[in-house]
Amino acid sequence: MVTTHNLGFPRIGDRRQLKTALEAYWQNQIEAGQLQETARLIRAHNLQLQAGLDWVPVGDFSLYDHVLDTSRMFGHYPARFESPKDISDLDRYFLIARGRGSRDGATEAPAEMTKWFDTNYHYLVPEWTRESSFRCDPAPLLEQIGETDGSGIKPVILGPVSFLKLGKSVDGCNPLVLLDRLLNAYDSLFASLIEAGIEWLQIDEPILVTDLTQEWRHALHMSYHRFQRHPLKLLLTTYFAPLGDNLRFACELPVAGLHVDLSRGRDELASLIDWLPAHKILSLGVLDGRNVWKSDLNALLDWLEPVHERLAERIWIAPSCSLLHLPVDLRRETALDPELSNWLSFAVQKLGELQILAKALNQGRPAVAEALNENARAIRSRRESTRIHNARVQQRLERITPDMGQRSASYAVRRLQQQQTLHLPPLPTTTIGSFPQTGDIRRLRRGLREGSLTPGEYRERLRQEIADTIRQQEAIGLDVLVHGEPERNDMVEYFAEHLQGYAVTRHAWVQSYGSRCVKPPILFGDVERPTRITVEWTRYAQSLTERPVKGMLSGPVTLLNWSFVRDDQPLASTAMQLALALRDEVLDLEAAGARIIQIDEAALREGLPLRRANWQEYLEWALKAFRLTANGVAEQTQIHTHMCYSRFNDIIETISAMDADVITLENARSADSLLDVFDSFDYPSEIGPGVYDIHSTNIPDINQMCERIRAAARRIPAERLWINPDCGLKTRQWQEVIPALQNMQQAAQLMRKELFAQRPDQD
Repeated sequence: MVTTHNLGFPRIGDRRQLKTALEAYWQNQIEAGQLQETARLIRAHNLQLQAGLDWVPVGDFSLYDHVLDTSRMFGHYPARFESPKDISDLDRYFLIARGRGSRDGATEAPAEMTKWFDTNYHYLVPEWTRESSFRCDPAPLLEQIGETDGSGIKPVILGPVSFLKLGKSVDGCNPLVLLDRLLNAYDSLFASLIEAGIEWLQIDEPILVTDLTQEWRHALHMSYHRFQRHPLKLLLTTYFAPLGDNLRFACELPVAGLHVDLSRGRDELASLIDWLPAHKILSLGVLDGRNVWKSDLNALLDWLEPVHERLAERIWIAPSCSLLHLPVDLRRETALDPELSNWLSFAVQKLGELQILAKALNQGRPAVAEALNENARAIRSRRESTRIHNARVQQRLERITPDMGQRSASYAVRRLQQQQTLHLPPLPTTTIGSFPQTGDIRRLRRGLREGSLTPGEYRERLRQEIADTIRQQEAIGLDVLVHGEPERNDMVEYFAEHLQGYAVTRHAWVQSYGSRCVKPPILFGDVERPTRITVEWTRYAQSLTERPVKGMLSGPVTLLNWSFVRDDQPLASTAMQLALALRDEVLDLEAAGARIIQIDEAALREGLPLRRANWQEYLEWALKAFRLTANGVAEQTQIHTHMCYSRFNDIIETISAMDADVITLENARSADSLLDVFDSFDYPSEIGPGVYDIHSTNIPDINQMCERIRAAARRIPAERLWINPDCGLKTRQWQEVIPALQNMQQAAQLMRKELFAQRPDQD
């Protein structure tokens, strides 16, 4: 009999109950017990939704982030969070994540946040020093185990070597010097799990799908040979990519079972069957846990049936990875177009597909003939739908020429013309684009949707919001303004609503980090822009001020990477379609008088393949898409781009080749480590390394921002520096934003005097 299991389930709740409870707790509206009760109810409901599987994950739930949970379980927090001494463990946990305690007002620089492999989920980066120590506290995991009846549960933990690899050394130490200390803590955890009656333990080592040196392979080898002393059955879990040159090595590690992602590594199946020892379980990730399309169950069975016949009870089947990256339940999308809905599968539906596969393998296809026929009709409907392909879009793709991606003059020439047009001071100040999405703005959007506001009333109210935002920025003294984006629910979803080939949902939320949830739109067909999207709002904002107002767009690669994207054509082709649609918007903004246009490519880095050997192909088409979007404008039009919360040092040459006039980057939360790349790379154009972290509620310190500007000026000529926050301000409150930007503006003024003291003509 084939065994079914799941690697992890969405933890936000089917109605975002976790988000509501977290934010209420942080605002002192509920107590810790109420937050924990909400968490318990979500976990109980998740178990019900996974009923019918042979093994259900436990410990996959988190109040904020599973990597931070691992730090908590093994008693490792950065030293700066050891005080204050009198706060609760829960508040210390949130202090690390947010930089602010929930009850006592304690503040500290939060832990760095970066992307979880090539997903849009953000994790909190552990910090290592030579003195780092570990002690096991299994209580939170044991509590979750205790909420079940103990049968058919499989605890989930992050493996020790991936945990070390995903952290960062803050004193230059090799993280592997800590391995033996960490393994002692894992030994203690295993002992507790054995005492609790656990049979199987899912231990995630996702770094096995990345490039590993011999040193890191040896660490894995040593760790899992050491773990043999414990009677626990370990399911070693990998996901997001094929194992590649780590395949034979992974097969040989002394564990009871190995899970692999076959949605991305099907070609490795034959080798896995040959190389995995006969006493080990082979868990096959047969359903794509990161995309929302129904699986072709008959096609899956065509190759699964021979594997099942050969491996018999050694085969387990599961989604490719944790379903954390999917919305919870398609049944809530009652307003979605029925034809499109019939093509989709969210987390709950993926598990339904898994059970159909298992029943077909265990009892034969006739046992699930009706379900398989229904699935086949949905697959055929999608494949044959006339909504997928657009002849006009295909013809435009064929007419793309290399010169469409080239500016007509070099950056040096453009810079002179832009200076004459914009008349900006040195160290010009700006923001990344969005301003707070207040309750009033959300009520306006809801009023339009429910019909209590007419489109005209809605438009007028948004114009008032834009006018207020412009006045606030002028009062602060910012040099380059934005309209604040009150009309946008999300930087990707908003554009999806205005592009053909996209569909948007009402309830398909996915966790990005902590309480931050997004609704990735569904890119199902060829993309075309029927009409202008942002021009009206930008033109209106510019009419209110003499200072330049940036036109604000999301870039083609970000729209691609932050959508549930079609899987029936190469990503590069879809990216070019998006680029052509956005190019039209860029040219319309320029024609409407926009002198600065920002094209955000926040997701460029996260789309990188996990193996360096595959980078070049991705970077070539990603770069081509950006340049196709941006480079049809005149020399006088200044093109900006923005990237955030990823590590960019290893792709700096590609970023330079984007040929943007100005790039703004996350820098503050990563403690200025981004700047190190400029010691060896002469970045040619203007750059704004963010001077404060917007994901923390802390008001930035003027002196600290001045020091960040000094650090940047030591690597980049001050004449080419901009001053800005790390990211957009959508998630903040006005009472935080105004003093933060006032401090930022004051820091810029102080540094203008300091750095340009000998050049009063530029002050």
